[in-house]
Amino acid sequence: MRFVELKTQEQLDIQTLHRVRPRLVAERRSLINQLRAILLERGTIFPVGRRKLELGIDALLADSDTTLSPRLRRLVKELRAEWRELDTRVEALNDEFFELARKDAAARRLTSIPGVGVLNATALIAAVMGASSFAKARNLGALARAGPPTTHHRKQAAAARHLRARQHLLRTLLIHGACAALPSLARSETPLDAG
Repeated sequence: MRFVELKTQEQLDIQTLHRVRPRLVAERRSLINQLRAILLERGTIFPVGRRKLELGIDALLADSDTTLSPRLRRLVKELRAEWRELDTRVEALNDEFFELARKDAAARRLTSIPGVGVLNATALIAAVMGASSFAKARNLGALARAGPPTTHHRKQAAAARHLRARQHLLRTLLIHGACAALPSLARSETPLDAG
């Protein structure tokens, strides 16, 4: 039987930051989509992309000759201010993750792996106490539930669902990192371009 080591206060804090960031990003995405839909209903179309929408809305608000009613202009201005606030909060969390990764030697080593960025490294450090707690490398993959699903008895299945839900963020970050690294690794001569 494998016993779970207690996490340090630092690891718990990092995990909490990792749980808050996706919520803020989702709120920002929802706000952006709502702004785009509101303006689309009024016939104002912007190119695809967050940055292009941001520039377009700022130009629209700066232009006093637009067809927007004063009420709608005020609403768009308020939503744009809320968007800026969310950008600031997400950026503050990103800066904190960069600072944590810069200070931690294990995080610096992890970020040298293709596809493992600052978010992945800090999430791994927060989730994993150390390599010594795993008998085999495949056990780390099992922690993130990266392998195929297995069949369980009812009680085991409920426990597995609970663990899988807890490690959803870690699994998501690792998958995104791997997908981002695949194109560059496919072009290199060796998997890690060591040759």
